[in-house]
Amino acid sequence: MDFEIDSGWKLHPVGGDTGQAYMGTRAEEKLFLKRNSSPFLAALSVEGITPRLMWTKRIGNGDVLTAQEWLNGRVLTKEEMSSPKVAKLISRIHNSATLRSMLARVGGEVVTPDQLIQKYEEKLSLDLQNHPLLSLIIKTLKTESAVMSKVDTKVCHGDIYRKNWLLSDENRLYLVDWDSAMLCDPAMDLSMLLCQYVSKENWVDWLEHYDAELTEELKNRIMWYALMNYLIQTKQHHKETRFHEMNKDILILQSLYQGQNYFSNK
Repeated sequence: MDFEIDSGWKLHPVGGDTGQAYMGTRAEEKLFLKRNSSPFLAALSVEGITPRLMWTKRIGNGDVLTAQEWLNGRVLTKEEMSSPKVAKLISRIHNSATLRSMLARVGGEVVTPDQLIQKYEEKLSLDLQNHPLLSLIIKTLKTESAVMSKVDTKVCHGDIYRKNWLLSDENRLYLVDWDSAMLCDPAMDLSMLLCQYVSKENWVDWLEHYDAELTEELKNRIMWYALMNYLIQTKQHHKETRFHEMNKDILILQSLYQGQNYFSNK
């Protein structure tokens, strides 16, 4: 990479789905470097949601490289995801008018229930089109989508699984990897987090720390997005011929649709 040659930095790939992230080292310096991060990162850094943004520059091949402070720490455990600290940070993000304004300013996508339905149905394989349970679920979600659309959109992370939570050695909590950020019903994020990591009997307590009441209306929205997200994940696993994972998704969908308290863990 031109950046490595021009500036003397050495790049060491670090984990991630995109292959765009590196630990950069030069003499005694160490930074977290990423190519083509969301321009929303600057606002998140100012608000202390992500580690501090040090600089941004365009490199030789036209990519934009961002550098953040390197923090020693770890991802959260499954148990820690149900903590009040997580609930309070998510609430702060969802209710920030500043973050919402900044994401809209940098072209953040507004994602509606109808768009998610369209995303699922676009180029859907015949196998999934003809699956009795999946057909029944998407029909139900379509019926309810008009009600879902009435909710004000908020900044949503869109990939709220524990791998994207960083607890620094100084005990500071951050939410990282904002490439999927969107303006959406906050139930999008809540569905991912609650259905993955918080037992249903503890939803009321968790949402108190989030500063919300578990009304029937909120519960219905959470379940709508949970079903929708698993449908889209089922489609993706089918496309990737990961049929074992796909079948696990379908079992979870069946349990969610039937109202059982059965969720996977990631």
